[in-house]
Amino acid sequence: MSEHKGAEHHQKAAEHHEHAAKHHREAAKHHEAGDHEKAAHHAYVAHGHASHAEHHHSEASRHDAETHGKH
Repeated sequence: MSEHKGAEHHQKAAEHHEHAAKHHREAAKHHEAGDHEKAAHHAYVAHGHASHAEHHHSEASRHDAETHGKH
């Protein structure tokens, strides 16, 4: 396993959180405009990014624990 694998997971988690935030902002904009179908779409996409972020967060934490002996 690469010594930088943990850092890669931290970066991926951050990217997915940023994408989720973007889609939440879009959902809010569409919701305020009364377009609930588009709002729901963006909320759904945001949820997917948040889920991926959580996965990468877990992998980064696991890798950090293994690398630094904190089981």
